[in-house]
Amino acid sequence: MDQPELKSAIEALLFAAGEPLTVKRITEAVSGTDPKDIRAILKGLQQEYDEHKRGFALEEIAGGFQLLSRPEYAEYVSQLIRTRVQGRLSQAALETLAIIAYRQPIGRADIENIRGVQAGPLLRALLDRKLIRIVGRQEVPGRPFLYGTTRQFLERMGLKALNDLPRIEELRRETKA
Repeated sequence: MDQPELKSAIEALLFAAGEPLTVKRITEAVSGTDPKDIRAILKGLQQEYDEHKRGFALEEIAGGFQLLSRPEYAEYVSQLIRTRVQGRLSQAALETLAIIAYRQPIGRADIENIRGVQAGPLLRALLDRKLIRIVGRQEVPGRPFLYGTTRQFLERMGLKALNDLPRIEELRRETKA
C-alpha cells in the first residue's frame, strides 16, 4: 500500500472508530505496515489538521489517537447534539470521581470520610458508566473494595494519562485568584 492510500486508510479507521485507536490496533487493521510509519502518518495528520485550522483535531488520549471536534466549536456541536441528560454527571458524582482520580486506589470508607456523606449509590453509578472500576481489596477486616479510574474516564476527560490531571496546587491557586 502506498503512503497516500495508507494515510487515507488510517483516516477512515479513525473516523469510524469513535474511540481512541492505539498504533498497534491500527497496525493490525492495516496489515503489513510498520508501526513507525503509522506513527509518522498520525503525527503528520495532526500537523495537517492544525495548519488548515480544521473543525476537528487528531488528539492522543487514553493511550490512542482519536478525531475530536475542536473546543472552540463546542457551542455549535452542543447545539446539534443537545447533550443527553443521562450523560451528565451530578456535582456529587464529579466530586466522587475527582477523589478517586487523585487518591486511587481508594476505598469507599475513605471516600465517604472525605465527602462526609454516603457514597454507595454514586460508586454504583460511576461503575455502571464504566468511569471507575474495582482495582483490588483492602487488607483490613471485611476486605472492602478499592476503586480506581478506567480508560473510559481518560477518554471522557480528554486525558492521555492520569499524569495529565491538573496538580492540586494549580487548582488551589485558581480558586484563590
